[in-house]
Amino acid sequence: MLNFSKINIFSIYLIFIFVSFFSILNFQDPDNQYIEKKVNLGLDLQGGSYLLLEIDSDPLVKEKIQSKVIDFKKLLKKNNLNYSNFKINEKDLTFNVDNLDKLKTLFFSKKDNFLNPYINKYNSYELDLEVLEKNSVKILFSKYGLLTINNAALKQSIEIVRRRIDDIGTKEPTILQRGEKRILVELPGLKDPERIKSLLGKTAKLDFRLAANNDEFGTEKLLSENNIELNISKRIIMSGENLIDAQPSINNQSNKPAVSFTLDRLGAQKFGRTTSDNVGKQLAIVLDGKVISAPSINEPITSGSGIITGNFSFQEATDLALLLRSGALPTPLKVVEERTVGPDLGEDSIKAGLISLIVGFFLVIIFMIFKYKVFGLIANLVLIANLIMLVGVLTILEATLTLPGIAGIILTVGMAVDANVLIFERIKEELKTEKSIIHAFDIGYTKAKITVLDANITTLIAAIILFIFGSGPVKGFAITLGIGIITTLFSAYFMARHITSMIVLKNKSGSVKL
Repeated sequence: MLNFSKINIFSIYLIFIFVSFFSILNFQDPDNQYIEKKVNLGLDLQGGSYLLLEIDSDPLVKEKIQSKVIDFKKLLKKNNLNYSNFKINEKDLTFNVDNLDKLKTLFFSKKDNFLNPYINKYNSYELDLEVLEKNSVKILFSKYGLLTINNAALKQSIEIVRRRIDDIGTKEPTILQRGEKRILVELPGLKDPERIKSLLGKTAKLDFRLAANNDEFGTEKLLSENNIELNISKRIIMSGENLIDAQPSINNQSNKPAVSFTLDRLGAQKFGRTTSDNVGKQLAIVLDGKVISAPSINEPITSGSGIITGNFSFQEATDLALLLRSGALPTPLKVVEERTVGPDLGEDSIKAGLISLIVGFFLVIIFMIFKYKVFGLIANLVLIANLIMLVGVLTILEATLTLPGIAGIILTVGMAVDANVLIFERIKEELKTEKSIIHAFDIGYTKAKITVLDANITTLIAAIILFIFGSGPVKGFAITLGIGIITTLFSAYFMARHITSMIVLKNKSGSVKL
């Protein structure tokens, strides 16, 4: 039948009203929002900052190779392999060994080889062994071992960058991997790019150590917040990994900004034991190799919480708490490219996009009315409903609208009309066979349905592929295009069909022209 049942009609318009309600939310007063949902504007539409960051994996490689030293010496000793001239270099270990063949067998063993694990993904070992001369060997990371370290560092860095940016409250940031070592960060509407650069440029590696002139683990000179050199033990009592939370606060004694922190169970035990055994000594709090605070331990601290004091402003205390909460970056990050898009440029882009949409929409309206008369008018009304629903769905998803996204909306206008054109042309063919008007319209909608579905589903598949493999603006285009296809199918087949059926049924005794 051409018409739908009452329950179907009710469902169609209930869906339309529900989705349309969300499109209205975009016109709320920002200060009086009832439901905090809207379509977010991308970097190219509202301005903001573009940063391209690059990880420096060399310090991590150095740390990883040094972590192998103790296990390596244990392996040599356990298997009665005599060695000499053992040297720890930046990226490798070198030494002499008396039995090279035995070392190779142990080194490249696949069974229970915790020192040099086999990487199944790359069909390779984590470490390589190079023979320099006679029994002199070099141990270094293999190509695939370096790739594994790099990939893990990049993945972890992206996660920590995301945490830091989310804590600032930036809406809809874009954080993506670019190549093997780079991270793309887009921050729409950001007003303070220097603060972001400062936060992302800090590794935020936190250590708690004792200030000491002599220590069995050795000491090193580190600069304090006042640029005074302090002798600090190399022994790390506790690291930032033991922090559960960190928040800006006010020091009750000095009435100055500070950072309060809470430790996990293991950290609380270590902190309590250290403060109990070292009352009267200085506890240095070291951030990225610099002493930010070195208070004296007046009494044991066993509560699992403490406070970091220093010459902080409230903003500095807030940023430090944010860095500690988000965790330390595995490697330093450096800014290799930076761009700032002004809001004026974004406004120009919005105006250009709206003009394109309005002009295209106006031309489509004229063509449809000229070509299909009253049914062309129906198609235009449904097209407006389609755009309202499209904006509503974008609002529900809190999607980010970019300039390519506007292009996707404009393309949706053409595709929505195309669906109605296919249906109306099919109905014209059926009317030529002198069938009844109702029968012609019913057959037209039924037979055109397959063609419309095939045309739109193939485009939807392309949009899905663009969304999966694309990034940034490409994804924005794919999202609007994909949602536009779904709303087009709904509006063309359900809404347009219902309105058309009402006109046809009222004029079933007369002539209906297309």
